[in-house]
Formats: sequence, structure tokens, C-alpha cells
Amino acid sequence: MDDRIANRVMTVANSILKSKGTVRSIAAIHGVSKSTVHKDLTERLYELDINLFDEVRKLLDFNKSVRHLRGGHSTKLKYLHKK
Repeated sequence: MDDRIANRVMTVANSILKSKGTVRSIAAIHGVSKSTVHKDLTERLYELDINLFDEVRKLLDFNKSVRHLRGGHSTKLKYLHKK
């Protein structure tokens, strides 16, 4: 794996754990697509650091489990601001 990609993977992984953010929010911070961030965290990170991968996987699974709640909350806020 290219050093530039490996550095990005480690930076993105540490960033998502520190901020407890979502793939979309981390992608915006680092200026890459959410597909790239997702691939970095689910495939490339496993090759680099399996312990860090396990931590990130837990956060991604949690984010997936509350995804439907966040969407509903966002929609509620959107319509409250329109009034």
C-alpha cells in the first residue's frame, strides 16, 4: 500500500475515534468522498492495524444502529426551522 494512502487511513481512523463522528462528517473534514473513508476504515485499516480496526468497527456498527434515529431527528429539525 502506498505510504500516502496508509497515512490517510491512519489519520481518518484516529479522527473518527476522537470525534465519534460519522463517515460523512469525517469525509467532509478530510476532503475525500465518504466512499473512500468507508473503504479506508473497513478494508485498508484491517491490513494496517487490526486493534484500531476493531475499535473503529464498533463505532461504525453503533452509527449504523442509530442511523434511523439521526435521520428522523434531522428531518424534524428541518421542518421546525421552516416554520
